[in-house]
Amino acid sequence: MKRYLCSIIIGMVVILSIGTYYVKFSSASSLPKYTFKTLEGSDKELDPVIINATLENGSFYEPLTFESNTTTYASERSYLENLNGRQDHQIERLIKEHRSFMRGKNSISSLYEDDDFLAYASVNSEITNNGKMEAEFDIGLLEKKDEEETSFQIELPNQGRIMNIDVRDVQLVHSKLQVLTMNDVNSNNEKQTKEVHLYTIDVANKKVLNDKTLVSETFTHPNQVDFEMPTDVAPSQPNNMVLISLIKGVNHEDGPFEKKLKESKLLSYNYETEKLETVKKGSLSLDMERSGYADGKNLYLVEMKSGKYRIKTFDLSSQTLTNDTELDLAVNKKEHFSAIKNGRVYFLLGNEVDQGSLTYKPVQLLIADLKTGKTLYKGETVINKKNSKSFGLFINDLEVK
Repeated sequence: MKRYLCSIIIGMVVILSIGTYYVKFSSASSLPKYTFKTLEGSDKELDPVIINATLENGSFYEPLTFESNTTTYASERSYLENLNGRQDHQIERLIKEHRSFMRGKNSISSLYEDDDFLAYASVNSEITNNGKMEAEFDIGLLEKKDEEETSFQIELPNQGRIMNIDVRDVQLVHSKLQVLTMNDVNSNNEKQTKEVHLYTIDVANKKVLNDKTLVSETFTHPNQVDFEMPTDVAPSQPNNMVLISLIKGVNHEDGPFEKKLKESKLLSYNYETEKLETVKKGSLSLDMERSGYADGKNLYLVEMKSGKYRIKTFDLSSQTLTNDTELDLAVNKKEHFSAIKNGRVYFLLGNEVDQGSLTYKPVQLLIADLKTGKTLYKGETVINKKNSKSFGLFINDLEVK
């Protein structure tokens, strides 16, 4: 009897959940629709743009996605789509093309793809009762031609000294998997240690060939060390070079330690030559390099100067500034979102509110040629509701296919 009662309760919960979803869906038609009004250029430039945002009207909030000049609310998606959540568009593509291999894989920084192979490396870990971490690599390799999969788990080397580990880049070099991680390491007394490691994994023989420490920094409170990486323009694609920002500062209760910066430097590691070098960045500031974009050949940096946005291109091989372009877009002091892809720079200005009233300003989008700075598209959001001033559109993130 208990078994049947449990089944009935579960069934009722599912029915109520789906029923609630469809009641919500029926009201989606009353929600405003946003589109971009073209002010300059071709609206075809909008095709790869994906904007995730939230509609606000008083105490009402509704997630939405803007794609191909069309607004789709969460309540307009299927029950299963909302249950699973929205994936990174690159992850979605890989799932469609290689569903079996991609099962359970949702981190783009743990994936590598070229014409022949799709590879994956992550770390599974747990803290034991004695406070130690037990961890293992979860490795996968797919040969695309015959859809042959290789997958295995292998113990993480020297795991007894590691408190936390984060996979930041995966490359396939000379048939060996290179896994770059950032590790928090156990230290004696009050000392803390942060390290950047490179693990070389032999997939054919299912073993770790090498555990190389690229950078190691030990510090004590109130000193602090952080490692950061510029945004990868093409994550998961083959890349010979990776960039790492090393930042040293002092913690203070009244703000982040970067305000008391002691030292910062930009490091580059070449997977082919196995060389770690300090990049002579010249006049490039810490904020610029941290908000930059890298493609293995260049570092692209966003600068705000004289009320305009500028894009600087820094050549990594020659370590020189090769391009400095001003964009036809006034700086938004509130917040901006940017992306670099397809030889273009994308700027989205949003989340700006007139404090004297409930009027919310339109979201602006600029797409410009990365080399010349020429405007390819400029537009702003328009809304199809007469009472549009009561609606606020808060941007969560900007993606580009």
